[in-house]
Amino acid sequence: MTGILRKLHLYMAVPAILLFSVFFVLPLAQGINISLTDWTGTRPAYNYVGFQNFIDFFQDDRAFHALKITLIFGLISPVLLNLFGLIYALLMDLKLVGRGLVRTIIYLPVIISPLIMGYIFLIMLNSNGGAIPSILNGVGLSSLYKDWLASPHDAIWVIIIVNLFQFVGGPMIIYLAGLQSVPSEVKEAASIDGANYFQTLWHVTMPLLIPAIRINVITNIIGSLGVFDVIVSLTNGGPGYWTESLSMYIYRVSFEGQTGYATAVGVILFVVVLIPVAGALSLLKKADYDS
Repeated sequence: MTGILRKLHLYMAVPAILLFSVFFVLPLAQGINISLTDWTGTRPAYNYVGFQNFIDFFQDDRAFHALKITLIFGLISPVLLNLFGLIYALLMDLKLVGRGLVRTIIYLPVIISPLIMGYIFLIMLNSNGGAIPSILNGVGLSSLYKDWLASPHDAIWVIIIVNLFQFVGGPMIIYLAGLQSVPSEVKEAASIDGANYFQTLWHVTMPLLIPAIRINVITNIIGSLGVFDVIVSLTNGGPGYWTESLSMYIYRVSFEGQTGYATAVGVILFVVVLIPVAGALSLLKKADYDS
């Protein structure tokens, strides 16, 4: 009986392992299998082509550009989300009047669909009566406005800013929860020892925020590298294919009857997501031990 009780936690993990296997391991294995074929997605028969789909990807300039856009967005967006999320959380942690309302306003865009949010900003940026050019014109700064979405170099920054505006509330709430769990006695002890606000923040608060940082960094990297909706609504990958991400590229080639190739690109995207996530986990785990 004692032995059964000791192994109870192993038995309780079986349902989770089964669900993980059915909904992750099995689809991943099937995806890898399909990525080695020329399946069109419609005909039942297909041929194995080995690694030809992966070779074709690395020989396709459009695919390489989509990878570049994905990496740019996936590296810049998480940094901005975590930076501004932490700044907002620090402000909301102060005893300010109306902070509950402000916190709600900041978080509210998170519950809106990214597709809808993209269309809202598309309308606001419209040169023909859009809110942003109208406001700039009203304050005498019309010279600052240009069609940013039509510019290859500006469009990606518009997408990053819109994504930041919408999702910064998520990291803010997690950081705020972490800040409120920091014992006040620890801060008071640091203050008694002569530490100012920024010294306390860096040497006391930040090490205790490592769990919150880990959650935010991992989720933001995964979400940013898989960006799709906001690009579809704002630029649809344009101008040309300049802002096309790997997710959009997969979507388009799969509907062109290249399901095997699209699945191969999906496997590549999985690896692209896995590498920075594993690296971030390793670094944050080391930082957790050091603190």
